[in-house]
Amino acid sequence: MNYSVSEENYIKSIYHLQQQTATVTTNSLANELKTKPASVTDMLKKLQTKQLVEYEKYRGFKLNANGNKIAINIVRRHRLWEFFLVNKLGFEWDKVHEIAEELEHVSSIELIKRLDIFLNFPQTDPHGDPIPDTNGKIAFIKQLSLAEITVKKNVLVSSVSNQSPEMLEMLKHYHIGIGTSLKVTRHFTFDGSVEIKVSQYPSCIISEQVAKNIFVHHD
Repeated sequence: MNYSVSEENYIKSIYHLQQQTATVTTNSLANELKTKPASVTDMLKKLQTKQLVEYEKYRGFKLNANGNKIAINIVRRHRLWEFFLVNKLGFEWDKVHEIAEELEHVSSIELIKRLDIFLNFPQTDPHGDPIPDTNGKIAFIKQLSLAEITVKKNVLVSSVSNQSPEMLEMLKHYHIGIGTSLKVTRHFTFDGSVEIKVSQYPSCIISEQVAKNIFVHHD
């Protein structure tokens, strides 16, 4: 069954919100999609009719097995397109999200299959997020936030949770990207900020909020 762009956007948004909470409320989904709760209610009724979501009284909605499968497939397409845009067309990592948002709705199974082969089956997108495989399996990446790393440890950046263009632009300014090797040189107890050293560049201080959004694993 084919789904409209709007339906797919709702399905994907519910999926992402479910990574934070088991069920999704109408208001939280409305905030995520920047729309009115009444519009969300109408769409959720459609998705319920199509047997993609389940409603739990007084708690909210959640994707059922079929809805979850569709959501993971959309995420797979999105992350493959982001990889293609950065690694084959030379886009900066902070410029690809909106383009991939459009391309993810091209649902040709054969196209996505050939894209995956062409890209040599990448496992993560340019922001370090795992790309689901053809069976919908998502690899678990063992990582810690930079705020949790002890002083003098050499680590590699593996993913970034806040992928807003503003955040990615700032990280680029500090020469931080996926795979960047860096060292935490100091933690400041006053405000939780962290001093880091990236290869040959001067040490810099990042806020606790930024540090909590950068995930790393040991070098």
